[in-house]
Amino acid sequence: MKSKSLKMQLMMVLMLCVSYPIAAQESVTSYPSRVVTIVIPFVPGGPVERDTRIWAQKLGLDLGKPFVLDFKGGAGSTIGTAFVAKAVPDGYTLLSVSSGFSVNPALYQNLSFDTEKDLAPISHMRSVGSMLVVHPAFPAKNWPEYVAYVKANPGKVNFGTSGGGGVHHMAGAWLHSELKAKVTFIHYKGGGPVLLDVMAGRADAYPPTVSTALTQVKAGKLRVIAMMSIARSPLMPDIPTISEQGLPGFDFSSWGGVLTTGGTPAPIVNKLSNAMAKIAKDPEVIKYAAMDGTIMIGSTPEAFQRLITQEVQRWKKVVLENNIKLED
Repeated sequence: MKSKSLKMQLMMVLMLCVSYPIAAQESVTSYPSRVVTIVIPFVPGGPVERDTRIWAQKLGLDLGKPFVLDFKGGAGSTIGTAFVAKAVPDGYTLLSVSSGFSVNPALYQNLSFDTEKDLAPISHMRSVGSMLVVHPAFPAKNWPEYVAYVKANPGKVNFGTSGGGGVHHMAGAWLHSELKAKVTFIHYKGGGPVLLDVMAGRADAYPPTVSTALTQVKAGKLRVIAMMSIARSPLMPDIPTISEQGLPGFDFSSWGGVLTTGGTPAPIVNKLSNAMAKIAKDPEVIKYAAMDGTIMIGSTPEAFQRLITQEVQRWKKVVLENNIKLED
């Protein structure tokens, strides 16, 4: 009996050793002791890669080890996200995301991970304002006229998006749901084709970021109806926000941030967050970001978690109220 009891005790000790988090074997003072991978859940190209490369370079200089990018695109960014969610929670696998990250829990019914439990926010790094633009010949010239027009012409306005179920579709659904007005959504494969069709008059409206469409606006190829973000853009300070003009609190902005695997020790998460906050205050980074209206933030993990939770709840409500499905 004693022999059997001893064997059971040994097995329990062994199980505890195996289950003990690998991350705990490294102290925060020695982290990082090797290369850190930042997963980008998209194909190469675009603002997420551009910004992440800058952050990776700065993190490497500050923390003394290389931070390298690894692209794992596909399935609306869920492939790369799942990879990080299931990685070893040791701070050596990070995830760089855009605002679409908070949309996925509302759209995908069978995700292999829990956005808020299997991933640990590190820092909300940047925000850039979005705006509602139309073709110059569109009947409405400002926000009050746009509201009156869509209400008087249900379904007549063709609202372009960069894909069904994407952030532009969700923003348009949210906006017109608040207005109790109906538009017809036209889904494209990416933002570039939408802008071309709005400029050509084949689509009526689209909600790009300021940086995406500013050149076309200045050239008179697009007209800005209103800012969709909560704050006016520093690049177009004379354009009022929708929040100012009848929908208080309405805020559709494009943002970017970094997370890691859930269960990563808090000291390591905080060390990374502090390093990223330093990057957000770097004069060189601020100057570069300001060129396209991007505002650097560098939040705490807790503040980033609040943003994610708030947006996930909002998009779930929008999906439910508008009966949005992925095939839409």
